[in-house]
Amino acid sequence: MDYTYILWLAVILLSTKALGLLTEKAHQPQVVGALLAGVILGPSCFNVMEATDFIMQTAQIGVLMLMFLAGLDTDIRQLKQTGPTAMFIALLGVLVPLLLCGGAYLLFFHETMDFTGVMRGLYVGTVFAATSVSITVETLTEMGKLNTKVGATILGAALIDDILGIIILSVIDSVSNSGGGVGSTLLFILLFFVFALVVGLLMIRLFRLITRRHAHSRRLAVWALAFCFIMSWSAEAIFGVADITGAYFAGLILCNLSQGRKFIAKKMAVASYIFFSPVFFASVGLRTDLHMISGDILALTLILLFGALLSKLVGCGSAARITGLSARDSLSVSIGMMSRGEVGLMVAQKGVACGMIDEKVFPAVILVVVVSCLVTPVLLKLSMARPTPGTEVIPTKAG
Repeated sequence: MDYTYILWLAVILLSTKALGLLTEKAHQPQVVGALLAGVILGPSCFNVMEATDFIMQTAQIGVLMLMFLAGLDTDIRQLKQTGPTAMFIALLGVLVPLLLCGGAYLLFFHETMDFTGVMRGLYVGTVFAATSVSITVETLTEMGKLNTKVGATILGAALIDDILGIIILSVIDSVSNSGGGVGSTLLFILLFFVFALVVGLLMIRLFRLITRRHAHSRRLAVWALAFCFIMSWSAEAIFGVADITGAYFAGLILCNLSQGRKFIAKKMAVASYIFFSPVFFASVGLRTDLHMISGDILALTLILLFGALLSKLVGCGSAARITGLSARDSLSVSIGMMSRGEVGLMVAQKGVACGMIDEKVFPAVILVVVVSCLVTPVLLKLSMARPTPGTEVIPTKAG
């Protein structure tokens, strides 16, 4: 038996953490460092490692855990607080990138305007629909602007943004896999949501009973992770919906736990942070071959980057302005929604796995995600550098 994979796992863990710390020192997301580690180890640079089946399967577990954590960390009270304003901003913040980036892809590959081509365009658009809330939160916290009107609006919209993005991904993924059977596809998606609702009502009661006796037992985290995997398998195998959708909804269900939620999130975060997430981000870098970036792909990268940034500025900014925010606050909200991160990378990897995103287009997509992560904190700090009417701190109730 070849035990080399153990050595490569150690190399992945050390390199992702080392480069992650370096990018953090440079006031950039650690995700960027982890991606760079994969790029350096892979075909783009030293080519000492390849994305084996073992690494990709381990990375898939990392994806499911990240999506589960994203659902688990959803603050329902935050969504209620920001209300219709955040919903409207999130809606345009998803639809405009979907249409603009997807349309740009279709225009660039104008010879593929058949059903498969349109689905590929929509899949690329979906990558840029979601917002990386973690990067925005880190920037707002550093500036002391998290508990402001603008900060609360960005957070609420970003949370809804992710939910809408996952729903759209489910529709596109199911339609593309069924070959165009829209009616049956939508029926299965509807059945999945009914299934998630029924299972959610049952499981939330079960977990509430469990937490009364085992609120801080490690078994609680084990049962929660098992529930995540069962929902993921059910979504993909039974309803034809993306497995990451099942993981996300498992987290959404358990985020309603008043007791035990933080304990589960803490345990999941430790396992994800230590092992599975580094492997996932490194695998994205390993599958990115920058040598494939020809003049055409570089042009596509610039077009998608322009579309990705402009679409959030136009979509989220105009929605914020319509809902009554000032011009400067609207600009800050739109900039805060510009970064793409974990969810975008997961959708991109899912697209490559199911053949909806071409291997030669994949590096362009990854570069756009990375650049959006880099420029968002800088632009957000510039837009919120001076006090404005929307940056007054919102008083919070004790307890």
